[in-house]
Amino acid sequence: MGVAGFVGTAELGLERVRSACVLVIDGLGWNMLRAHREEAPFLWEASERARPITAGFPATTAASLGSIGTGLTPGEHGLVGYSFVVPGLDRALNALRWERYGFGPDALLDAAFAPERLQPSPTAFERATTAGCTVTLVGPPELARSPLERAILRGGEYRGAGLLDLPRTVSRALAPPGAFVYAYHPDLDRSAHIKGVDSPECAVELRRIDETVARLADALPPGATVVVTGDHGMIDVPAEGRFDLADVPELAAGVRTLAGEARARHVHAKDGAAGDVLAAWSEFFGQRAWVVTRDEAVDGGWFGPVVRTGYRSRIGDVVMAAREPIGVFQRAVDAIQPMLIGHHGSMSPDEQLVPLIELRG
Repeated sequence: MGVAGFVGTAELGLERVRSACVLVIDGLGWNMLRAHREEAPFLWEASERARPITAGFPATTAASLGSIGTGLTPGEHGLVGYSFVVPGLDRALNALRWERYGFGPDALLDAAFAPERLQPSPTAFERATTAGCTVTLVGPPELARSPLERAILRGGEYRGAGLLDLPRTVSRALAPPGAFVYAYHPDLDRSAHIKGVDSPECAVELRRIDETVARLADALPPGATVVVTGDHGMIDVPAEGRFDLADVPELAAGVRTLAGEARARHVHAKDGAAGDVLAAWSEFFGQRAWVVTRDEAVDGGWFGPVVRTGYRSRIGDVVMAAREPIGVFQRAVDAIQPMLIGHHGSMSPDEQLVPLIELRG
C-alpha cells in the first residue's frame, strides 16, 4: 500500500494495492485446508494459486497474532506462549484471557499487569495510523479493548462483527483508498480443539468460513485485496499421547511452574533443579520431543533471531516441543486442556504451515 515506514511485501509475492485486509482464521492450517477440498471448495481452489508460510514458534494464537500485530518475532514482542511467567505473579499468565493460567479466580490482571507495559512496542496499526492510514479491526464484539487486543492490536477503530456480517463490514471499511483492515474469526480453532481436526463439527465450521470468504471476495471494492491466513494449524493428540505430571512423577520432579501449552511447554525449575529437569524430560521423551535449555532455544532462534533481555525469563529453564502427537498436561492446574482433542504449538508441518491466499477485488 506504500505506507511510510513499512517495508515492501515482495518476498511474500504480494503487489502494491489501493486498500488491503488481512483475514486471520484462527486454527486454519495449510494441511487442514488442503485435506478438505469438499468442505472448503472456494479456499481450496484459491490455494492452488497460493503457498503456505510458517507460523513460527510457538505456533499459538498469542504469539502469532502478536507477530502479525507488531511485525516482531515472539522474542521481540514478548508473548512467548499461550501462557508465560511474569515477575510478581504466583502462576503463569494466560495471555489470551489475561488471567492466571488454570484454576483460580477469573479476575482480569490488566490493572496489575498492564498489557501496554508487558508489550510496549508500537503495534503496526499504531504506526500505520500515525503515517496517515485508516486502520479498522473487525472481529467478535467481545474482543474489543480486551487486554490481548490492547497488548498487540491497539491502534485503529474496532468494529464488532460475527461471521455473517464480516463480508459487509470488511468491504465497507476497505472502500476508502489507503484503508487497511485486520479481521479475525476464532471458531474453527474452538471446534478443532473440542472435537478434533477431522471431526464433522470442524468440517461444518470450515464450510461456513469458506462460504463467508467467497462472499467477501465478491464484495471487495475495486483495487482492494484480502489476504487469508491462519495463526497456526492443528493436530489431534490421542488419549495415549497425553502425559500428566500427576501420573509421571519423573516429569513433575523439580518443576516449579509449567507454562506454555501441551505441545510447547515452558518448564520453570525450582532453584538448582534445572539440570535434573532437563535430564528427566530428555530421557522420558527421547525422540518424541525436542527438549532443550533456555539458552539452546534462544541461540537456536526458536523465538526469532533476537530475544530481548527483559523477555528471557518468560522462557522456561527447559523448553519442550513435541515431535509426535503427544502433549504434557497438569490437570491439577488446568483440567480443561487434557480433555481437548486438537492441539497446537509445536513445529510439525500440521501446526506450522498456514495459507497465504490473496484475493483481489
